[in-house]
Amino acid sequence: MISEYLNFKDARTYLSIKSPNALKKYIDAGLPVSIVGKSKKIRKSAIDEFMKEHEVVAKPQESK
Repeated sequence: MISEYLNFKDARTYLSIKSPNALKKYIDAGLPVSIVGKSKKIRKSAIDEFMKEHEVVAKPQESK
């Protein structure tokens, strides 16, 4: 069972991304992080909300 609060490694797994730099880009784009002392956690529901806010409809590619 996945906890509501994820460490960065578990957050990357939940998002299906491997790169710590990719997660940093999400955080820089507004993904909220809870920091208590040296502990940094991301709420699973915050990830879900962030991803929903950043959904776009893909445009079909034009044929050449």
